[in-house]
Amino acid sequence: MIGKLLSPSRPLEFNHRKLLILRGSPCHLPIVCCSEIKCKTDLLSCVDDDLSMCRNLTVLYLYDNQISQICNLGFASNLTNLYMQNNNISCIENLSSLHKLSKLFLGGNSITVVEGLDELKSLKELHVEGQKLPRGEKLVFDPRSISSLSETLCILNISKNNIDEIWDLAPLRKLTHLYATDNQLQDIQEIETVFSQWSQLRLLDLNRNPVCHKPKYRDRLITACRILEDLDGKQINKLSRQFLINWKASKDAKKKLDDGKDIKEQTTNPLTTDFRMGPQHPFAHDRSSSLSKPSEYASPALHFEYKETAEEKRSRGINIPVRTGRL
Repeated sequence: MIGKLLSPSRPLEFNHRKLLILRGSPCHLPIVCCSEIKCKTDLLSCVDDDLSMCRNLTVLYLYDNQISQICNLGFASNLTNLYMQNNNISCIENLSSLHKLSKLFLGGNSITVVEGLDELKSLKELHVEGQKLPRGEKLVFDPRSISSLSETLCILNISKNNIDEIWDLAPLRKLTHLYATDNQLQDIQEIETVFSQWSQLRLLDLNRNPVCHKPKYRDRLITACRILEDLDGKQINKLSRQFLINWKASKDAKKKLDDGKDIKEQTTNPLTTDFRMGPQHPFAHDRSSSLSKPSEYASPALHFEYKETAEEKRSRGINIPVRTGRL
């Protein structure tokens, strides 16, 4: 049973159901005033019911334990920070009542699907790095949770999860920091397309992904992420970034101009090409209406010259010499 009490400005720490005072002197304030609690022990396997007394709880540390399920947190409507990394959690659940939660740390668990975050309308940081996944599997993302976080999430850590694509994360347009090291990302075109939609991205870490070895990898990401300040732990020089952006803009403008010239040539020269017969007018293959067209547009197959026979000429009085067979 919890006996001694602590100032609300100091965190409480539980050690196997015993309350330990970390800092400050004990006082006689109700435990309901406590705003921070640490349950730091290797033996804790579930969230203790005794915590329900702490109605003003805003920060809860439950990391480095043996917790297998997220539960008994319905009372913590004021909770803003929840630290549950390095436990045995396999499912993200029972968080729907934590409407004020802004930071959630779940790294080092056994989670295979990022889900159950639909009601966390204030979540700004999500850390799910280094999950203990079954061999050959990767961390996947529930579209409903990602959609719900699209307007609030700013910091995301998905490192060390065998992830090979990021299309599912495209809706997260408010991201400013992404940590995705030690994964299997390799499609530079996909990464460019997704990151170009994240107009607020300032820090990006993709170290130890296959994509890092693609030609022009750094240049392409700098031009895709216009305000990026740090890429893979290296700061981006403003002058270098502006040079690359200007170079890409010039290249795109030239390509657009060349494409426009090609379209203009096709418009002004409508002749189609048959490699067996040479250039032909488009009317040449339209036999159904050839009689209504000018003679120069008529189909070659219907255009011929009529030749009068010798008998017809004689009948009109034209003298035609008769050959006798002698030379």
